[in-house]
Amino acid sequence: MKDKELPGDVSLNHGMAVISSILRIHYAEAGNGENIIVLIHGFPQTWWEWRFVIPVLVNQGFRVIALDYRGAGDSWKPAGGYDKRTMASDIHQLLKEHLKIDVPVVLIGHDIGLMVAYAYAQQYRTSVSHLVVIDAPLPGTKIFDKIRTDHRVWHFAFHNVCDLPEMLIADRERQYLQYFFNYRIYNTAAITETDIDIFSKAYSSVGAMKAGLEVYRSFDQDILDNKESMAKNGKLSIPVLAVGGMISTSGSLMKEMMEEVAENVTSTRIPKTAHWVVEENPEAFIKDLLQFLS
Repeated sequence: MKDKELPGDVSLNHGMAVISSILRIHYAEAGNGENIIVLIHGFPQTWWEWRFVIPVLVNQGFRVIALDYRGAGDSWKPAGGYDKRTMASDIHQLLKEHLKIDVPVVLIGHDIGLMVAYAYAQQYRTSVSHLVVIDAPLPGTKIFDKIRTDHRVWHFAFHNVCDLPEMLIADRERQYLQYFFNYRIYNTAAITETDIDIFSKAYSSVGAMKAGLEVYRSFDQDILDNKESMAKNGKLSIPVLAVGGMISTSGSLMKEMMEEVAENVTSTRIPKTAHWVVEENPEAFIKDLLQFLS
């Protein structure tokens, strides 16, 4: 498979949305269905995380938009703004002002993307029809506090240290990402050497690793923002699908966590997966997703 060529016969349109004088957001779009699905990746990934999912959803009749959030992939990398509320506002501008979407969308977020997707659903409550959150703790919940101190998420503390991680990872991005993926994986064939090359190239560009780590350094602000949103708006009322990897750290806790912040929660555990759910077992994930959306 060539660099960034999707499996299957699906053509992608790439674009850059002007968010501000210091920010452009890159997105890839496929399909022309009336129902729209927006995909938000995690760290250390880009829109390419969704390579197995996009063709299937397009063939199911959806319009699919996969983006690189602020600081990742081909999106610009400003010095700040990595709290999830600000990152959600980037995406809102992309959808509303650049793509002129005025109907509620299905929002799917994995890992850091989960945090951004939740912030979006809270902030723009009438703009989301369904929320799907995949395998990560949400700042501001009891589950986040519980997982944050688990040795298996050592990177939360490491990435939060100022400047040191960038210095240690510099010129070793590929080795670091390879270790990062392998530490939290079940199906080791899911993320290939080509995929590692794509992600490594993205996070080796100027400012990319620092931007990637800043999303972790904003967790304390995210906690405050999420608690404020809950106090102001209450729990989400839209249908929420909480997805966990069968052997991941947070997999068994996803339903309990989302019930802290949402009223209508369905949950599923994807077999033969750890953290990289949509790549390790895309068939099972898509099956449960389509059942949820139906």
